[in-house]
Amino acid sequence: MKGKIAFEEHIAIAETLDSTKAFAGDSGKFEEFKRQIMDVGSERLEHMDKTGIEYAIQSLNAPGIQAILDTSEAIETAKKGNEKLADAAARHPDRFGAFAALPMQDPDAAAAELTRCVKELGFKGAMVNGFTQKGVPDSAIYYDLPEYRDFWATVSELDVPFYLHPRMQIPSRAQNYDGHPWLMSAPWGFAVETATHSLRLCGSGLFDDFPNLRIVIGHLGEFIPHALWRIDARMRFSRRDYRGKRPLGEYFQEHFYITTSGFFHDPAFRNTLDVMGKDRMFFSADYPFENMEDAADWYDGTEIVSGQDQINIGRNNAIKLFDLDLKPG
Repeated sequence: MKGKIAFEEHIAIAETLDSTKAFAGDSGKFEEFKRQIMDVGSERLEHMDKTGIEYAIQSLNAPGIQAILDTSEAIETAKKGNEKLADAAARHPDRFGAFAALPMQDPDAAAAELTRCVKELGFKGAMVNGFTQKGVPDSAIYYDLPEYRDFWATVSELDVPFYLHPRMQIPSRAQNYDGHPWLMSAPWGFAVETATHSLRLCGSGLFDDFPNLRIVIGHLGEFIPHALWRIDARMRFSRRDYRGKRPLGEYFQEHFYITTSGFFHDPAFRNTLDVMGKDRMFFSADYPFENMEDAADWYDGTEIVSGQDQINIGRNNAIKLFDLDLKPG
């Protein structure tokens, strides 16, 4: 399929590159990975052309800004990253858009930076790489907390999507992974961490306060679609401190949007479609952590969707969600 749109696609700047080394794995190919994630020009465009990806919304690498302990440094580094993203979009406006990197260490600064990026730079929303550290290395701050309500009010007012991207849990907070470090990252821990954060948002009353919020998560929903029925079934018997006014599944199915990033598997794709519906599904690759070729070869060849449904998930749904100035297919 030609004309695909992808939007879990990453770049790095010098200040955030080291934080992503663990994501590159132990394959010994970090130099190749470094070249790819620092490039926002010819090599990236060549891969896009080869795989039928017309347009990519790019974002700063994980954990990136969220791993910076000093708030002032986080604010300045986010601005540097956003300037690189803006420059790439300005040089290739028909190929690249951008998500804002945000210094969530300071909710007011994050709201101000998102406003600047959307109103002055034309960004399509934000991508935040999981919980934020602040002050001390073993800190982990989640965005359902009351101090972020004004930030979410800004997201609601701007009416742009917020992409919640995975990161690894802090080792001191993850004793269940002791002795098995492979569990902490993409094979398992990424999904568990992001799913938990997403469910915290659903259970906090956030979507009652801001009913127009739109949250994007990748990797076919970070396991949540598969578990959603059981979550609601058990919550009928044990609500504890659940603060939502409606069943959790209703919030998830109404406020979350799901990409195929890094999860190119027909049975999982079918299950996510069954739970979320075709209008809330989107193609993405997760470059350079995944190959665009792998993402496109799978999506173009899948028998789960075809015809107009495949075009919608691969292109039209993104045009609608991000109000892109592109012609629907």
